Amino acid sequence: MSATTLTSRGATIDLDVLDLVPVVEGSTPADAISATVEAARVAEEQGYTRYWMAEHHNFAGVASSATAVLVGHVADQTTTIRVGSGGIMLPNHPPLVVAEQFGTLATMHPGRIDLGLGRAPGTDPITSYALRRVEGAAADFGGEVAQVVQYLGPVDESARVRAVPGEGTEVPIWILGSSHGGAQVAAALGMPYSFASHFAPRMLLSALEVYRAGFRPSGRPGALTAPRTMAGVNVVVADTEERARHVWGSTLLRFHGIITGRRGLLPRPPEGDVTATWSSAERAAIEQMTTASFVGTPRQVKEGLDAFVAMTGVDELIVATSAHSLDDRLRSMRLLAEVWAG
Repeated sequence: MSATTLTSRGATIDLDVLDLVPVVEGSTPADAISATVEAARVAEEQGYTRYWMAEHHNFAGVASSATAVLVGHVADQTTTIRVGSGGIMLPNHPPLVVAEQFGTLATMHPGRIDLGLGRAPGTDPITSYALRRVEGAAADFGGEVAQVVQYLGPVDESARVRAVPGEGTEVPIWILGSSHGGAQVAAALGMPYSFASHFAPRMLLSALEVYRAGFRPSGRPGALTAPRTMAGVNVVVADTEERARHVWGSTLLRFHGIITGRRGLLPRPPEGDVTATWSSAERAAIEQMTTASFVGTPRQVKEGLDAFVAMTGVDELIVATSAHSLDDRLRSMRLLAEVWAG
């Protein structure tokens, strides 16, 4: 089955999965990783194009800190779907190490590995220090991306530093961002751009405009000749709107925990109004964070996503679905794929 048949501007829109590898209340990180493997297999079965995992640190409810390791594990457990990072936070790592890791992955899984790169730390300042994050690396994000591109590019036997494995693999690299900075880097380097509208949608349209207006082809063999964009969205699909809204309660509680400094395990969805005890400021903040979210029946979500694609003109949607129950998560993925394809 192909899940990439929605048409906008005469082009098909790829449907991808973003997995934060959530550790839910009553479970362990091992359970979370097992659930990720099962979800990736369902995504492959249903025709999703990519399955990406995101780097986070010091977050009890997220088990994706060793992102490259997880990419390899999921690629081992699947056969055709593209697997990658959404993303690796480049300033946390030397560019050579990133190139070696993803070059090794691409050597083991030819044609199936993606590398998404971001400039944020993916954690708090104290943990950033523990990661030996260098602030200057974030300031020179574009330069460090260019280093990764060079290490993964054509074999150069005269180079003093080479990524082995890595050189010659030409791993596809995406630039990730939630502001104009990442858009400018992606445009200047002629690379595809993914916007994190699933949690920071405020600058979505302006960042896409900056990227498209500034895009310059790099001229590298096989590189883009025109802009290519992706946007993150939160999606929960269920057989009834009531069930979808109930499942969505877990994600709302997670967002509330983030803005109030209480980052724990992904909670069970509550009965009743999850926002009942929130302050007006908290409600407003979470409403702003979740404007790129679509919750409901297959028809309702499809209509919402159609409108989102028409508004943004993106080429791909990457879908994040957090649910306390793995059954609800897999059901949402299957229902979305069916309505997308049909």
